Amino acid sequence: MKRRVVVTGMGICAPNAVGLPSFRQAMFEGKSGIRHLPELETLGFRCQVGGIPEITEDILNDNFNKLDLRDLLSTGLIYGNIAGLEAWKHAGLPFADAENPHWDSGIIFGTSILGVDKFRESILKIDQGNVRRLGSTAVPQTMASGISAFLAGKIGCGNQVSSNSSACSTGTEAILMAFERIQNGLADRMLAGSCSDSGPYVWGGFDAMRVVPSGYNQQPEHASRPMAESAAGFVPSSGAGALVLESLDSALERKAHIHAEVLGGAANCGGQRSGGSMTASNGKAVQRCITEALRTTGLKGEHIDVINGHLTATSRDAEEVFNWSRALGRSGDDFPFINSFKDVLGHGLSASGSMECVAALLQFEAGQVIGNRNAADLHPEISQLINPSRVPVENTPAAPQIIAKASLGFGDVNTCVIFKRYD
Repeated sequence: MKRRVVVTGMGICAPNAVGLPSFRQAMFEGKSGIRHLPELETLGFRCQVGGIPEITEDILNDNFNKLDLRDLLSTGLIYGNIAGLEAWKHAGLPFADAENPHWDSGIIFGTSILGVDKFRESILKIDQGNVRRLGSTAVPQTMASGISAFLAGKIGCGNQVSSNSSACSTGTEAILMAFERIQNGLADRMLAGSCSDSGPYVWGGFDAMRVVPSGYNQQPEHASRPMAESAAGFVPSSGAGALVLESLDSALERKAHIHAEVLGGAANCGGQRSGGSMTASNGKAVQRCITEALRTTGLKGEHIDVINGHLTATSRDAEEVFNWSRALGRSGDDFPFINSFKDVLGHGLSASGSMECVAALLQFEAGQVIGNRNAADLHPEISQLINPSRVPVENTPAAPQIIAKASLGFGDVNTCVIFKRYD
């Protein structure tokens, strides 16, 4: 029999707040983490705004020892370690002793690229003939699995420790992969999440593609406008989110606080066919991913109370809402509430899914649906399909029982995970 899986811990390192208590307050107050970044202006970027977590010396010292901090330039590793350790502690779980790993605990923590600033430093040293000055941290700071390996060493995990990479779908996919491992009895608990580096070397390609907004450099908090008619492109950001997933039996045995149950989900690819491409989703594949997620959970479209979409503030937002409508068989007044957190978080790329999952689950305990702060001018194609009240601008009182979260990534990849309120 498949085991039930629940969420017992959460951690966050986001542009608008670092740490779960501050993040909860920031999300429900609509605090934006998108700021004007002088470095991007100096470098001649069209879009000079972005989201970067504000990491103080105290936060660094609380999460890293002096040896860790030596030559530490991998921002993604910094964000991921902060979020991952907070989630583990939030779940009330101990670190392993010096001799015995936690054999039943594992990690799947993904990223698209890790340590790009460390890569740059290393390349410059090599080109200057200073290979011996690279030091011992260049490899773990730049290998994709560096974040999962780093966290495993801190915690002492002895089960599967791995990093996935599926562009903007990475974080949600990591949660689904961890869920499946526990569900199938291969682990009792898994730390799942994702991170993304920050800065011009990560974001430059998007600026060159002209998929980011350039008209809000002096109004950064208004730059990211998911589902709005005035949406002009996504705002790049960075950070990390993490969830501790655990078998229900394990959680009940140790009397852990349960934040939600993971019912199931699905992942697929549109094969870059039928309108899908490296940068655009195949609508049929998105619909299929959602319907397959429903099938795995035994739910019907009518059971979904809230959708947290991918919804990046591009011209594709209306198409995504259409795909949800087709997959759920709902429209007009019957459509679920739908929101996007990219209005205040920006698009965290490989970190987006995990950060947004943390925020989505906060809605269960708050009894509120978080509003879409910059969607007052709702795109007409969306308002023609669903009642505009289903895209609330302000926080809306509700008692959601089922939340569906989807992430769609470059390469035409899709992931959908479904959470249930645990009573």
